[in-house]
Amino acid sequence: MTTTHRKGHLTAAHDQAVTHHYTVHYPDHAPRESDPHYVDFEAYRRRTRKTARCAFAVRVGDDSMCGGTLELHHSHVEFALANEVDLELLERDYPGVSNTGEVGAWIESAQNLMWLCTAHHRGHGGVHTASAADYEAEHYIRGLIE
Repeated sequence: MTTTHRKGHLTAAHDQAVTHHYTVHYPDHAPRESDPHYVDFEAYRRRTRKTARCAFAVRVGDDSMCGGTLELHHSHVEFALANEVDLELLERDYPGVSNTGEVGAWIESAQNLMWLCTAHHRGHGGVHTASAADYEAEHYIRGLIE
């Protein structure tokens, strides 16, 4: 990429430490293993594990950016948040998920699950660690987050 700039008006490359602090309000929820839909999660894992690839690597077409083992990630709604899902909002993006009985099954379904390597799941630049904007930018800028 070529950048047109006036002489002396280019910010030099630099590193910047970023820290995010906030509180997530998890509603009351049962342990995952006692959830009746946990079997769906496990069935999906068994059915797809042998051919699974990190969704990040699939998107960028490069497995060399990955590290660690593959793990399943709830890509839209975590299991622990199921009891507070606004069904009207969820229904807009996922028609047919309109009652509390359906939410649990949907949370453990392929529509809400993706395989990620440990680095892209829980690592420094992982989806659970980096801000959404930085995680998205990582798809296009190699070495953005260390």
